[in-house]
Amino acid sequence: MEEIRWLNPHVDNGVITEDGNINLVVHDPEADPWKGTLLAVRLVRLFSVLLGTFTVYLTYRIAKKVAPDRPEIALGAAAVNAFTPMFLFISGAVNNDNLVIPLASLSLLLMITIVTGRGEDSRQGYIKLILLGVVIGLGALTKITAIGLLLLAAFVIFIERWRKLGRKVDLKSLLSLFAQTALHLLLVLAPVVLIAGWWYYRNLTLYGDWSGWNAFIAVLGQRATSAGLAQLWDERWGFMISYWGLFGGLNVPMPTWIYHLLNGTILIACIGFLYYLIVIVKRWIRRSGQRINSFGLLIWNLFKVTEDHIALVVCLLWSGAVIIGLIRWAEITWSSQGRLVFSSISALSTLLVVGLVGWMARRPARITVLVLSTFMLFISALAPLLWIRPAYQPAKFESTEELRIVNQEFGNLIRLNGYSLDRTHANPGDKVEVSLVWEALSTTPEDWSVFVHLTDPILETPIAQRDMYPGQGLLATRLLQTGDRFEDIYHVTIPDTTPSPAELTLTVGLYNFDTGERLLLADGTDALELTKVSLEPVPGDLPNSGSVNFENELTLSGFALESQRIEPGGTIILTLYWLPERKLAEDYTFFAQLVDQDTTRWASQDLKMTTSDWPKGVVQKVELLLPVAAETPASVYPLIIGVYSRSSEGGFDRLQVVTDQGRLTDDFLSVAKVRIGSLSDK
Repeated sequence: MEEIRWLNPHVDNGVITEDGNINLVVHDPEADPWKGTLLAVRLVRLFSVLLGTFTVYLTYRIAKKVAPDRPEIALGAAAVNAFTPMFLFISGAVNNDNLVIPLASLSLLLMITIVTGRGEDSRQGYIKLILLGVVIGLGALTKITAIGLLLLAAFVIFIERWRKLGRKVDLKSLLSLFAQTALHLLLVLAPVVLIAGWWYYRNLTLYGDWSGWNAFIAVLGQRATSAGLAQLWDERWGFMISYWGLFGGLNVPMPTWIYHLLNGTILIACIGFLYYLIVIVKRWIRRSGQRINSFGLLIWNLFKVTEDHIALVVCLLWSGAVIIGLIRWAEITWSSQGRLVFSSISALSTLLVVGLVGWMARRPARITVLVLSTFMLFISALAPLLWIRPAYQPAKFESTEELRIVNQEFGNLIRLNGYSLDRTHANPGDKVEVSLVWEALSTTPEDWSVFVHLTDPILETPIAQRDMYPGQGLLATRLLQTGDRFEDIYHVTIPDTTPSPAELTLTVGLYNFDTGERLLLADGTDALELTKVSLEPVPGDLPNSGSVNFENELTLSGFALESQRIEPGGTIILTLYWLPERKLAEDYTFFAQLVDQDTTRWASQDLKMTTSDWPKGVVQKVELLLPVAAETPASVYPLIIGVYSRSSEGGFDRLQVVTDQGRLTDDFLSVAKVRIGSLSDK
């Protein structure tokens, strides 16, 4: 596997880009897909496809239980499940989701049959509970999501016992009911512990956390501050497109109109589902003919409605539990991916179709299901041809007459024939598009990465860069043959808060990602200067004008940095211009820090201001003086700023930066870079 797994170290995983670099791995065209590890991977992928097929069948069975007299709902739910593009994409991959999804769906079906089964003796009931425990245990061993099925199993056993014990709701009967539920739940719990208990015990002994989340989050990374429901709501677009279909490394999308159409379908289905529930309740009231005039009668009716519609209730509870679990996960990590709710896709697909057509007459319901299923089949069939495959095809080389010819060789391995760029004047926040035409001069056993830098001469370091493998990340120099020519496009984004004006230098080169070694030019240098790019200020009345929203309280409208080059022991003079978005209720403290990668502070100041006196809409000037420690090592450091207030408990309540899309992000802003000392001091 180590020989086959050829990772792209620069991949923009989870980021939709305009200049490619989307592939997680590099594929060797000479590798034989029918031998060794590649064959094994294909066999596992085939097994994943079979698991996906089984999931679709289970969805049909579950939907059949939800609406036994409406075959179009069962067929529609199966079709929605089968033709969800992301489900198909995941089902063709090696992924633990592909096993936990059918196991969760099978668990739901078993739970439903536990309540709806008639004429079963105690032995058959016990066997079914043990079987449910085995399935949940296998699911829990596959993914922690399945642990939540135990709570649902307890609920289902409670309803089943209530039915078996004569549907009584007096206190004595309910106490007996709880006891019997606990005893029967042990039949489910025992196989779960036997199958998966060792795994969670291992997590506890290794990581001090039975779930293992702390270790996983340490690798995955987490948010600087926990996200609230409002922020997660603002992230709903990313969640929805990754549910319907965001391929590759979550960076190959379908056209936007498809997502809008499918999201609109969900909205209609939600409204229809509420109406469907109202119809069920009205039908129940009419059929029962009872007046609910006591608490006991109310409880009896709630239990009886649940029993009569157990399939629908199970789908609702499991879907809600999985979504709530994802919300908790997304609160602490940047991982609000729609595919993470696929363990409830059988239930979700069923509920969507029920809401869409459950309240309709048979004929329009069949037509609606047919139209939706056909559309989803259509986009699923076209996705590999129109969006996935083209994204992974290296562009054919086409010569252009607009190139600026350079003909510079790097290490006698590769030559830069020429370049072009879309602008020589830019503002902070702009993207500079650079096109480079390369030609391989000889083969090489090493992988060399291309870098494109916009370098600030004061900082002597890049303020913006783009690194990738050749062929927009799809190739590796090991695969290039002598004479191969290709043109790559690089989008170099200048940070919004880059101090301006400045004269930036556009440089390119190649380096080994693993060792850091650079290929040398004929003159012995390791980077080629192509041209200058003039960084001009954004138009405005303030220096470095901009608009950075701090939690809708204050907006950073500009800043001034007296110098970006300071000697150890000197002082950084930073002026911030703040615009109050409303009449502030408290006095905020403004901070600025010069920090190292390990968060060591080499300079800082906190300054409390009487911001409660600031009038709304009037720019206020805040000047911060940051003495730099005399022992500060020579290097380039980020200068971060922020705003906080003190809580009644003495803690710090920082304001978070709000993006243009309304997302809450970090509770600080990297406003610029500052060089301490010079390169010769290092």
